[in-house]
Amino acid sequence: MNQKNRAWDVGRFVKTLAYFDIIPFIGCLQRLILGNDNKDRSIGKSKVGIVLVAGATGGVGKRVVQGLVDRGYTVRCLVRNCDRAKSILPQNVELIEGDITKPETLTPQLMANLSAVICCTSVKVQPVEGDTPERAKYNQGIKFYQPEIVGDTPENVEYLGVKNLVQAAAKYLNKPTEKTIFDFANPSPDLKAIWGAVDDVVMGGVSESEIKFIDNMAVFTGNVSTQNSGGFASVRTKNIEPPFDLSNYEGIKLRVKGDGQRYKFLARTESKWDGVAYSHSFDTVNNSWIDVQIPFNQLVPVFRAKTLDTNESIDTQNIYSLQLMLSKFEYDGQLNPNFTPGHFTLQVESIKAYGGATLPQFVLISSAGVTRPNRPGINLAEEPPAVRMNEQLGGILTWKLRGEDSLRESKIPYTIIRPCALTEETGTQELIFEQGDNIRGKVSRDAIALLCIEALSQPQASNVTFEVKAVESSTPSNDWQQLFASLQPD
Repeated sequence: MNQKNRAWDVGRFVKTLAYFDIIPFIGCLQRLILGNDNKDRSIGKSKVGIVLVAGATGGVGKRVVQGLVDRGYTVRCLVRNCDRAKSILPQNVELIEGDITKPETLTPQLMANLSAVICCTSVKVQPVEGDTPERAKYNQGIKFYQPEIVGDTPENVEYLGVKNLVQAAAKYLNKPTEKTIFDFANPSPDLKAIWGAVDDVVMGGVSESEIKFIDNMAVFTGNVSTQNSGGFASVRTKNIEPPFDLSNYEGIKLRVKGDGQRYKFLARTESKWDGVAYSHSFDTVNNSWIDVQIPFNQLVPVFRAKTLDTNESIDTQNIYSLQLMLSKFEYDGQLNPNFTPGHFTLQVESIKAYGGATLPQFVLISSAGVTRPNRPGINLAEEPPAVRMNEQLGGILTWKLRGEDSLRESKIPYTIIRPCALTEETGTQELIFEQGDNIRGKVSRDAIALLCIEALSQPQASNVTFEVKAVESSTPSNDWQQLFASLQPD
């Protein structure tokens, strides 16, 4: 018996377009009325994952934080005093109080959903007679002042503290070849705000769906109807700005439990509402958790469920939105062989990128000279003050080397950066990388902060230790791939 058509729900149609800002004025008005203006959604601005910065309020650390924010990363800062940190760091970062020398403060909350750690911590060294409030004497790294350690010891900070941070992070970092895009086991308010329903109401149908966040998962559920020539329900993200860059990965992995029906996964590489999508159909097993791997090279370009005759592959550098769908149609008018109208449920635990290159997940700022104290053949008269005065400064370089070793032994993919004397110079600097711990010179804190951030996206920066200094250049620039390619793995 034929079903009678139901009246089209114009209000739900308008509400859908408003939620996704297809009708910007109405969407803005609705958010103002409801008090839910999400202009600062961190997911909508962020790259994949959270980067934890330790030593975030220090000379290099605060530059690392600002640089990460400017590049669209979600940043979490480990600080000893949140009130002080708020006066130093950007507003749109997460602050958690703790201390690497106190392992009990390195909590699961601090480590949750991490993609990488950048450790900028160090003991405080200042002139014996004291420094200015701006640390103007020591910040330049040029003139020599008789130094002393102030506060905690190098052993506690440079070795035991770094070791504590490494051990805590190792339990939470993802597998090197996977990147979590959405972790529905720990949904943040930002994550919840970015997903919404797109059902066949946009073409006159009456299907209804929603996404709920319960029991450590997302639940895509609702009722799909073929009335009014409809027959699909879906949930989709708002546009991600800037888009996700998944170019270092092979595909998408879904962890799902379904009802035995065939669903679709779709990704979009442009911000258009009704543009080209890249689709893949997958079958579920009733009431069983499964992993669904979707290689990027198997995604089918479609426009409104019609395949496109194009040889262009998906632009994985620009993933603007993701979508999950249940539809009575497969492609080009063909019917979905595993489709039943009515109630449906798809539970989703996570969406990840898989098959990626091994990227550094822990960047440690150490120091040039860490292997030189007591090295045979060293002429101390030619060495920097830190090498000459290592014992007087509590064995600072010796303990930094021990801290490095704790990271190397952890099996976390890492980059260990050993800068020469740090300065406050600004602007781009031409950098030189060397290995063997023999170079002397200086380099700006700006340059080291940028170097830490660049290392996160360079596969050839994984599991390397190197020294770095700046050199004079009339046209300074750095080919990061070439610089990291010149290094030998540890």
